[in-house]
Amino acid sequence: MIRYSLRCAADHGFESWFAGADAFATLLSAGQLACPVCGASEIRKDLMAPAVRPARKAAMTAAGSQDRPDLSAPASALEAEIAALRRQIEANSDYVGVNFVTEARRMHAGDTPSRPIHGEAKPEEARQMIEDGLPVAPLPFLPARKVN
Repeated sequence: MIRYSLRCAADHGFESWFAGADAFATLLSAGQLACPVCGASEIRKDLMAPAVRPARKAAMTAAGSQDRPDLSAPASALEAEIAALRRQIEANSDYVGVNFVTEARRMHAGDTPSRPIHGEAKPEEARQMIEDGLPVAPLPFLPARKVN
């Protein structure tokens, strides 16, 4: 399979896949290629950059001479502070998941012992909890299970 960048007589650019260079030439000469924008059948190949990947061994040699960035490390001071906040919250409170609203309301009503919790709530549920006077606040991160 080969992908070509193509352009029509009206200068619309588009891409298409072909079984090979011969398949492209056959379809072009038969007039079976058309611009998806305007339907023009006068099509030509456009300038394109080759998609060349280095061999695995060459890539490893090149990467070995350079330090690879640590993508799991915080990229800024703010990210580092948010990561520290997350660790502190996770260490000092219970994750109650989607039961957060129910659990927070039970604690606020005195039906269950009060303790630090964190979890998930829909925006309208969180807004209603704040209007009802429950001491809640949004967190600047998603639960760990939702992170890529």
